[in-house]
Amino acid sequence: MNGPSASANVATRILGIDPGLRSTGFGLIDTLGNQLSYVASGCIKTGEGSLPERLKIILDGIREVIATYKPDQAAVEIIFVNVNPQSTLLLGQARGAAICGAVSCDLPVAEYTALQVKQAVVGHGKAAKEQVSHMVQRLLALEGAPSSDAADALACAICHAHGSRGLAAMAGIGTRKRGSRLTD
Repeated sequence: MNGPSASANVATRILGIDPGLRSTGFGLIDTLGNQLSYVASGCIKTGEGSLPERLKIILDGIREVIATYKPDQAAVEIIFVNVNPQSTLLLGQARGAAICGAVSCDLPVAEYTALQVKQAVVGHGKAAKEQVSHMVQRLLALEGAPSSDAADALACAICHAHGSRGLAAMAGIGTRKRGSRLTD
């Protein structure tokens, strides 16, 4: 696998995805050894329309991002169950469309909880969104703060870059390898 720890001389491009039905954030970083470099970020906006139409926009948008920036790996935030079950179901479908976009382009996909992402980026799992955004801006030396969804996606990519060099890589935690079947 061409992970960040595979070689100190080869950059790995990671696509972070923050799924949402109205706005799916994406962020791309390159890792070379311990260095993180910003590549691009933005949002896939679905607008109004039927659920299937909006899911197709997410799927196609992720595929377009992958075709444009050619990442080596993807990292997606795991959704949490919130108070409104209907919202959770809709968000889960948006997440599924984003994951399908990545795996249909043969990208290995890692999944991280919001707690793991915040821990990796800020240093504690209870960080506020503003703290995450600020640390993303500092870690990637950005001149300005990215949008909230893009910042969350970049944070997910940073989490993967950090985690794939640590215990998660050794244990195979949080990753899906090409051609493998996962069972619980």
